[in-house]
Amino acid sequence: MQTRVVGRFWPAAFAAMAAIAGACLSAATLRAQDSIKIDVNLVNVAFSVRDSGGALVDGLTQDDIEVIEDSAPQKIAYFAKSTDVPLTLGLIVDASGSQDHFDKQHEHDLDTFLKAVLGPKDRAFLVGFANHVRLVSDFLQSGTAMMQQWKEYGRHSQRFPELGPKESRDLGTAFYDSIFYSIEDKLAKENGRRALLIFSDGEDNSSSHDMMTTIEEAQQTNVQLFAIRYTEKEHSKLTARNQYGIRVMDRIARETGGMHIDAQEVDPHVYFQRIAEELRTSYELGYYPSTATKDDTFRKIVVRVKKPGLTVRSRTGYFSR
Repeated sequence: MQTRVVGRFWPAAFAAMAAIAGACLSAATLRAQDSIKIDVNLVNVAFSVRDSGGALVDGLTQDDIEVIEDSAPQKIAYFAKSTDVPLTLGLIVDASGSQDHFDKQHEHDLDTFLKAVLGPKDRAFLVGFANHVRLVSDFLQSGTAMMQQWKEYGRHSQRFPELGPKESRDLGTAFYDSIFYSIEDKLAKENGRRALLIFSDGEDNSSSHDMMTTIEEAQQTNVQLFAIRYTEKEHSKLTARNQYGIRVMDRIARETGGMHIDAQEVDPHVYFQRIAEELRTSYELGYYPSTATKDDTFRKIVVRVKKPGLTVRSRTGYFSR
């Protein structure tokens, strides 16, 4: 009797187990199919448009814009205009020896920015660097609290945590690392309009990353770099080192769609207002590249406005990883 019951039980058990296994397999297959359907090839490009007089251009539509990748026209998948969007920003301040002369100006300009530009919905973090890259303040909406942290950093910088892995470097200036790790550790995880404002002279002698790696990190994450340059001349003349730093600041800004500003030539209220306008009044488009091969090559992006006399500011491209 027991044998017959067992004999009848096992086929039923197997059937039940098979049904459960089939359901699990179907669920797993469905999940796999769902993941396959997610297209990661979409390229996002934020850009701004100005007229010949330098004023931002409003009211453009998708029909006014064309985007080209490696000389091939692309079909725009989506187009949007950003107006008064909340900003997610990083402020990076050079505290190395070459910037000692500008300590007070850094503090004044930081305070000006936080009071004039940072809105109630915006968030910003603050990084100070010399030979080490340190997080002075995590994301805050309070400029007053951030300035208090900066003053404390000036007195006891070693008390603040490092960004990125610990590096053995007793002296030097980690300019590129300050940008790279601010993106990788802080901005890469954020959404919306993201940018870094870098207060420095562009000189580096102790980073583990170089200029091109830093630019690529910003391009891949669609983060704009705004280079605010403080250059100390010798006998009112630019040295070879000064000239190198100027070229660096200009290139990282240009390649990422940001701006390069000489802080000694322009009033901070003026250039901070222009940066705010650039970030808040802009456009964004997305497209699926006609060449979808991931071959690690650099893809050049050109965004054009069909109307004459208008200038576009955007990142220059990306690496197809």
